[in-house]
Amino acid sequence: MKTRLGCLSHKSDSYSDFSEFLPPEKTTRCMKLTTDEVVRWAESFDYLLSHKHGLAAFRAFLKTEFSDENIEFWMACEEYKKIKSPAKMATKANKIFDEFIDVHAPREVNIDFQTRQTTRQNLQEPTASSFSDIQGRVYSLMEKDSYPRFLRSKIYLDIVNNAQTSCQRRSV
Repeated sequence: MKTRLGCLSHKSDSYSDFSEFLPPEKTTRCMKLTTDEVVRWAESFDYLLSHKHGLAAFRAFLKTEFSDENIEFWMACEEYKKIKSPAKMATKANKIFDEFIDVHAPREVNIDFQTRQTTRQNLQEPTASSFSDIQGRVYSLMEKDSYPRFLRSKIYLDIVNNAQTSCQRRSV
């Protein structure tokens, strides 16, 4: 029992390398990032999320904090907004609701009762903006809470150091 609970006590700073959270092919590509790219992640949360490797690193960080449901929900909403077919939209909307919003959702995001009820009602006739309110709240939570911690985390600092080291080796 102690061993099982011990893994839960690890904080993000106890990880020496984020690569254990990423598929092997992404790990090698992440090491080829330029210092400028990695530094820009700290300048803008939007840039971090729009950068393939930045998003992967942020997801890895959130997994270490056991809060990856936030980024997974945000990504599901981004995919959902691209759907054109009303039938596919309804199916995907219900899937997102069941996975992230319902009170018994396996990966429930933290929202209030009224927002949950409003969203449930909106899904009777889903539109591209059915999740906009909740997605905005989750985005804001990540930007104000998780993002600053990510920028101070060992995961991010290791990526910066690896990018700088790789850059120095390339210029020698």
